[in-house]
Amino acid sequence: RMSKVAVEMLQDIDKDTVDFQANYDDRLKEPIVLPSHFPNLLVNGSTGIAVGMATNIPPHNMSEIIDGVCTLIDNPDATLDELMKSIKGPDFPTGGIIMGRSGIRAAYATGRGKIIVRARAEIEEEKNNRFQIIVTELPYQVNKARLIKSIADLVKEKRIEGITNIEDHSDREGMRIVISVRRDASPQIVLNRLFKYTQMQISYGVIMLAIVNREPKLLTLKQILQEYINFQDEVVRRRTSFELRKAQERAHILEGLKVAVDNIDEVVRIIRSSKSVPEARQRLGTRFALDDVQTQAIVQMPLGRLTGLEREKLEKELGVLLGKIADYKDILAHEERVLSIVKSEAIAVKQKFGDKRRTEIQAVSGEMDIEDLIPDEECMLTLTEFGYVKRQNPDTYRTQHRGGRGVSGMTRREEDVASYMFLTRTHDYVMFFTSLGRAYKLKSYEIPEGSRTGKGVNIANLLPIAQDEKVTSMIRVQSFDEDKYLVMVTRNGVIKRTHLSDFSTTRKGGVIAVNLDENDELSWVRLTEGSSDLLVATRFGMAIRFNENDVRAMGRTARGVRAISLKDGDSVIGMCVLPKDGLVLTVSETGFGRLSPVSDYHLQHRSGLGVYNYHTAQYGKVASIQIVDPLKDDVILISSNGIIIRIHADSINIHARPSKGVLLMRLAEGNRVVTTARTDRSDDEETSQPEDDGSADEGAEAPEEKEEEKEGKQEPAEETDGSEPEK
Repeated sequence: RMSKVAVEMLQDIDKDTVDFQANYDDRLKEPIVLPSHFPNLLVNGSTGIAVGMATNIPPHNMSEIIDGVCTLIDNPDATLDELMKSIKGPDFPTGGIIMGRSGIRAAYATGRGKIIVRARAEIEEEKNNRFQIIVTELPYQVNKARLIKSIADLVKEKRIEGITNIEDHSDREGMRIVISVRRDASPQIVLNRLFKYTQMQISYGVIMLAIVNREPKLLTLKQILQEYINFQDEVVRRRTSFELRKAQERAHILEGLKVAVDNIDEVVRIIRSSKSVPEARQRLGTRFALDDVQTQAIVQMPLGRLTGLEREKLEKELGVLLGKIADYKDILAHEERVLSIVKSEAIAVKQKFGDKRRTEIQAVSGEMDIEDLIPDEECMLTLTEFGYVKRQNPDTYRTQHRGGRGVSGMTRREEDVASYMFLTRTHDYVMFFTSLGRAYKLKSYEIPEGSRTGKGVNIANLLPIAQDEKVTSMIRVQSFDEDKYLVMVTRNGVIKRTHLSDFSTTRKGGVIAVNLDENDELSWVRLTEGSSDLLVATRFGMAIRFNENDVRAMGRTARGVRAISLKDGDSVIGMCVLPKDGLVLTVSETGFGRLSPVSDYHLQHRSGLGVYNYHTAQYGKVASIQIVDPLKDDVILISSNGIIIRIHADSINIHARPSKGVLLMRLAEGNRVVTTARTDRSDDEETSQPEDDGSADEGAEAPEEKEEEKEGKQEPAEETDGSEPEK
């Protein structure tokens, strides 16, 4: 049995409104298209795949679509914005929330677009101070059972943390999925992860491809509505022509019957005197100038039609028919009347079947909406060896005098250590580069804020990284400009330079940043202006300075070229972009550090051995290098057991390389400095006394010339280019 609204699609199909064609076995005839009284292609939507093409038209609200049809009938020059005042966007039967209008407008303007659809979910607080996420609507075509299973799988894999239970409370009254959140987890963060990693948020691709005059054509919203109006114009005209033809045929018969009634005595005499019906019809036609159709109607007329009452009905029916004939002719002669009928019939369907919109459209995307509520301020990101990341206010760590013991920076799992610290702003992008040479990006505020001692959240909750993949570098990006570059250095000393704009369309699943050799990993990435000098330093205390133009710009998937020649067992521990005048901070694993002028590192060509930067045999291997401004910066050091200290940069002495420097951080036995970070200077200083280094700073007073002589004796080839051919 067909629904009532389906019957509207078949209205007047028996009045020659559409063409028919033979069905698949030539036994029956079927309509080429249905004479629908509403734009079913938009109201119901359509999905299909053919050879070399596909269509994916979302369903819409009937009331809105008919309002749009009426708008275009009244104003054929209506703009897309005027049409969108009536047609807000797709309206899915399952409800949900469409995030933003830009995707809708693109689809309506070009025929193609991408619409982000989210589940409707609310956070409810229970009596025991726990939170639940209640899901009442899902995106279009998302299967509830599969969604629940996928959430459970992600929780088991620890891709989403903070969920303790999932229950399906759906019944005849509607959908209700209850997701219980762990007491110490943020329900908003959990909900954001569900949107990010499950089908609670989907991207619905719109392709408004339709068959027009038996040819596939990509249509805009206005074109679809206009095609429907043109089609309905034809339907109304064909129906009117059909009804005109039928009315004229009936009026013609009635005119013959009227002649017979007016001359009833003579008609009866002719019929009674005729030997057969054909003879009677022939004689009537000759006598009263009637055709075969009229004479046939006369001889078949019942005697009851000869009464006076029936004669009045006959004349009345003829008068009505003549009026209809005149009206039908007027409709066919005036286009505005045809369009008026199209409009009135569409409005009648709206009044009968129109309903309220089910899918909500939010004026802005969820991401931008959140960003508007978050202040743009400096923040510090910390990442551990086990992959836990957190965002904090840099002021969490008060400034201490150098030589202090620091404060605990996190609550660690056993054997976990902090490996990276990075300063950015909450509204900036953070690009993550992994050991496998892939790049990802997030907004800083998307990283959950943590306390000073909290361990943070696993990076796998934020990025779809593989189990054997580790984040090794993070950089701050405000905008993806064409004239800026990303310079990447691997652990084994390979360097590569790529336009920053090549990463502007980084996908959710990441992109390739560099192709790596076997047993190599991407270690450091820096943002440059296109003509900067670079300093690459190694764990064994070597360093080389060269201009970035020594490295030609390459595509994302290229391998790179040699930056520095490494000794056996050595590896790169850092790379800096050098200012014209500045100081290089070198920090050893033993907690010592010094500032050296940039001029101490003379310019060479890439791929050489470089110069001695630090005497690692005496003072410990190098942990980190940084560019600092003593008047503006503080330095944060982080140890392998999670202890963090923040000191003023101007408390660090300036010494020529490769001297030891001064004690920056006193370490407990078995601990080492693993990394450093630079932040803006803070005068909120914790009171503590500087500690004596306990030893003389050998080499600190040595002039640069003597250091060069010393280096020359230890490594005569240090100043040579040593370039290797680019591979």
